[in-house]
Amino acid sequence: MKKIVLAFLGIILTNLAFGQGSKEQSDTAIREVTIQSVEVIPAAGNIKGMLLMDKDIQYELEGAVDNMYNFKYELAEKQFKSLRRRYPNHPLPYFLMGLSQWWKIVPTNIQTLAYDDLFFAYMDSTIMKAEKLYDANNKDYEAAFFLSAANGFAGRLHSERSNWRKATIASKRSLEYLEKAKAGNGLSPEFLFGEALFNYYSIWIHENYKMLRPVLAFFPSGDKRLGIKQLRYVANNGFYTGTEAKFFLMKIYANEEGNMEAALDLVKGLVEKYPNNAYFQRFYARALFVQGHFTMAERVCLDILSKLDRRMPGYEAVSGRYASYILAYINQNKYRDFQKAKAYYQNSIMFAEMSNERDSGYFVNSYLNLARIAKQERELKTAKHYYNIVLEATDKKHAANKEAKDFMKAHKKI
Repeated sequence: MKKIVLAFLGIILTNLAFGQGSKEQSDTAIREVTIQSVEVIPAAGNIKGMLLMDKDIQYELEGAVDNMYNFKYELAEKQFKSLRRRYPNHPLPYFLMGLSQWWKIVPTNIQTLAYDDLFFAYMDSTIMKAEKLYDANNKDYEAAFFLSAANGFAGRLHSERSNWRKATIASKRSLEYLEKAKAGNGLSPEFLFGEALFNYYSIWIHENYKMLRPVLAFFPSGDKRLGIKQLRYVANNGFYTGTEAKFFLMKIYANEEGNMEAALDLVKGLVEKYPNNAYFQRFYARALFVQGHFTMAERVCLDILSKLDRRMPGYEAVSGRYASYILAYINQNKYRDFQKAKAYYQNSIMFAEMSNERDSGYFVNSYLNLARIAKQERELKTAKHYYNIVLEATDKKHAANKEAKDFMKAHKKI
């Protein structure tokens, strides 16, 4: 129950600006948050001195931001550090450096700990710089924006690491500054991003998690359609948050809305722009696979494995598991090349074990399909071995479990 509550609050918090999701909420009573829906962005107000909206800075950083999303971290961070030398007291360069660490963590399904210390250090620096600006002017919406975003990101990773107290404190602060930053919604699509996610996910969670409805009573009503509309606006107009908005839209379309065609269209654009982003590329491969575009899915998966062999940044076991399974399935069912299929299924299993994801669907289905191939080839002892693993890895209600039991009953003498 606690993790579900944290996940809900995290969606609202970390995703405020640039983010991936977050977890956690206050260590005191949840206060009511009033976030107004914004359908049309009003004319920009006075943004003098705000680096977030500075067009010259955006022009300067465009290549760096693209490099970060294309996993050319060293090149991106070189420019972020250059910005920090010129603006040592502004939170933006520190936040961008922290975001770069975050995108080193994302491809591992948030498993790697290698970048945690740097990530937290940069987010702490962001908070410190933003607090000084906010203390000097409590109508500095840009400072509130960074305070909410940095605290939200910190809360997200703390909750992933089960540091619940720290996650609670960071998330409480993020909520407080989210409320203060909302006044900037009319200044830039960057500010609108957090509200868009709130509008969508507050309703989605109400629909899917009845146990959380008492908690949701403390929050204003959202609007899923408006949330998607706002995300589209940010995706098309946000400089820093545009890619993140597309990231969320593709996941919403694929996982929540059942609109895989829209998800495929979005991720195709992301992969074309960022061909070396392992996360986008494996999502693209999966979307192609699910839609039945096997030829293109095969091409993308072979490219993923090639990049993994070359040890390109972000290409590791998780991406290998996706790509190997899809290639195995294609070889099994399209080409009827069982030898290649078996090799790829074994690779998928190996990558699942490397990433400690033995409970993943790819792990179970790899063994299931190996069993089916062995059964088809009349290697019944081998099939029994694989089906035994399927039995151990699944619960009684799982379809694969039933198939394995049926095989065992039919071949008791083996």
